[in-house]
Amino acid sequence: MSGEEANATDGAEDVQANHVRMVEAILFAADHPMTLSDIAALIPEEGDAAKAVALLEQSYKHRGIVLASVGGGYQFRTAADLSFLLRREKDDPRKLSRAAVETLAIIAYHQPVTRGEIEDIRGVGLSRGTLDVLMEAGWVKPRGRKRSPGRPLMFGTTDSFLAHFGLESLDALPGLADLKAAGLLDTVDEALDKMESETVRAQEDNEDEAQIDLEEAIALSLERDVADSGMEPTLPFDEEQP
Repeated sequence: MSGEEANATDGAEDVQANHVRMVEAILFAADHPMTLSDIAALIPEEGDAAKAVALLEQSYKHRGIVLASVGGGYQFRTAADLSFLLRREKDDPRKLSRAAVETLAIIAYHQPVTRGEIEDIRGVGLSRGTLDVLMEAGWVKPRGRKRSPGRPLMFGTTDSFLAHFGLESLDALPGLADLKAAGLLDTVDEALDKMESETVRAQEDNEDEAQIDLEEAIALSLERDVADSGMEPTLPFDEEQP
């Protein structure tokens, strides 16, 4: 290789290394997952965002901070095996009631779903404010209107929901494929058809304020008569993790 070719190669490597540094800085400063298109818009046109992200993923693979793929984007996060070092108890008056957790699980697994369909699946009325709490948290938002009498609003989860629970996409929801394969997760219409024989609805009990984890909430939404697991609460507003 001639001296000129070597210099050109070194120059290209320097440019690429500089682009990687730019992407690293962008991701470090971002307060939300950044998509490749978001990143590409912030670096020089000749920069390869995908290549830079791949290099960073490899570089951070075995470090205390890792570059994670979350909700269709990328974000620096504490390595999962070290997260316990950075947790601290946080007193917060806001609590998710069991109704809110069950509602969140139903929306996550059956979306888009209307308020009436949520009530039918749960078998009890949805108290005022339950959806408001989930929307205030940024995990649920309206997803258009259903083409049915009254044109009711439909609800679905948000990118913030995926980011909070560390999910790359809805396909990564715990047990989704297994539940579908076992016939335990119906579509909204199928779930409602199975409930047509129910003629009496119990009034919604006073919701306790106990925190329960997401997987327990999923179980409660799929089978309301299953006994509580007795696990320690681990849902949001209970602890804070960088």
